[in-house]
Amino acid sequence: MLFNSIEFAIFFPLVIVLYFLLPRKLGTLHLLVASCIFYMAFIPAYILILLVTILIDYTAGIFLERITGPGRRLLLIVSIVSTCLVLFVFKYFYFVVDNVIGVSGFFGLQLSQPTISILLPIGLSFHTFQSLSYVIEVYRGHQRAEANFLNYATYVMFFPQLVAGPIERPQNLLHQFREKHDFDYDRVTSGLKRMAWGFFKKLVIADRLALYVNDVYGDPQNHNGLQLTIATVFFAYQIYCDFSGYSDIAIGSARVLGFTLMENFNKPYHALSISDFWRRWHISLSTWFRDYVYLPMGGNRVAPHRHYGNLLLTFGLSGLWHGASWTYVVWGLLNGFYLVCASITRPWRKRVFGAIGLPETSLVRRAIMLATTFALTCAGWVVFRAQSLADAAYIFTHFTRDWDFSSIGTEQFLLRQMPVAVGGIVLLEAAQLLQGRVSVSEVLARVPLVPRWALYSAFVLGVLMFGVYRKTQFIYFQF
Repeated sequence: MLFNSIEFAIFFPLVIVLYFLLPRKLGTLHLLVASCIFYMAFIPAYILILLVTILIDYTAGIFLERITGPGRRLLLIVSIVSTCLVLFVFKYFYFVVDNVIGVSGFFGLQLSQPTISILLPIGLSFHTFQSLSYVIEVYRGHQRAEANFLNYATYVMFFPQLVAGPIERPQNLLHQFREKHDFDYDRVTSGLKRMAWGFFKKLVIADRLALYVNDVYGDPQNHNGLQLTIATVFFAYQIYCDFSGYSDIAIGSARVLGFTLMENFNKPYHALSISDFWRRWHISLSTWFRDYVYLPMGGNRVAPHRHYGNLLLTFGLSGLWHGASWTYVVWGLLNGFYLVCASITRPWRKRVFGAIGLPETSLVRRAIMLATTFALTCAGWVVFRAQSLADAAYIFTHFTRDWDFSSIGTEQFLLRQMPVAVGGIVLLEAAQLLQGRVSVSEVLARVPLVPRWALYSAFVLGVLMFGVYRKTQFIYFQF
């Protein structure tokens, strides 16, 4: 079920009303049933896949807490391999097969592809990683095994963040299913406002930018350098507004029900370095790889060459997590390469900036760092969004060619779509600049009731008027 659908507009209010009317013992069961209905709205049969991973890791958690000795580590490995095997079959099987066929053809062997059809379940990577975090935290002793199967199943299936995160840790979310959440007006309205902001990002900005981005990236050879550049910048904002919009709706809808989810984005395009960007972008995933891959390999507490290898491997795996395609792997490795280069050149860069009199606190140096980080990030997005590495190479080599300002896009997009899209980006950036300096909620709370609700109504009406309604899936659903 899509957040941006009529079905969800009916489903969500019904879930809220019933949740607050039911006694606490039935509340969690109600959420589990609602989450199953939410997920089965996509492909009903795939609920069985989630059930398999839930049973594997629930059972593993119970036994990990009970047993000691070498068998405990073996159980953890079996649990992780079993859960990842499900992900491999549905997400990476054909990727591996295609590459094996390609390599075998190079050596003169003729292999044929299997004829079975495997469709990737929505959001499989997200709830797989959430399940893995549970068994790892139980193994480390940071989380007690959940004896109540209903609570654990709801933790994995919780519909607000089931399909595209945030990827929650058990320490944050699991205990909340054992608590009673009464109706609270301030919390409910706060959650609804967060959801409205997410819908604005998705419908008004992301889906409108997609009209131009899809056209250009779908056929880059028939677009000039200016169009490729605009489409790349637009995609940077499209994917941010699409994914952070989903996170806002997920966090807001959970807040309405009384649950607290972790923040997943923190103004990533305000980052002053690539490492800063990854502290702000998809925080739940970047911290997952940091805690369960990068740090166990030694992180930066090893020799420099091993540290650089750890960075490249971590980001390469992160790219592969995003999709079974070499474009995603190269995108991940490119970001790892950025961090390796940043580490190697840090002393040199400090000397250069010091020699020209630009301390870290200077506005000019911060502007340079901001622009450089955004440019490098956009270069990464080219590989991420391109349909193939060949398309990505074409785009990189044609950015500076044929900047014809009379052919930015079709007349319809120029006249009807671009002003709204750019206006939405300006509003987004203005709101993010105010974030942390001014509390919008506190300012609105001081506005009298009638004009305050008039502002809310005007905002919702603006989303309804300027949104794009094509039941477009969120980008990260495919991962």
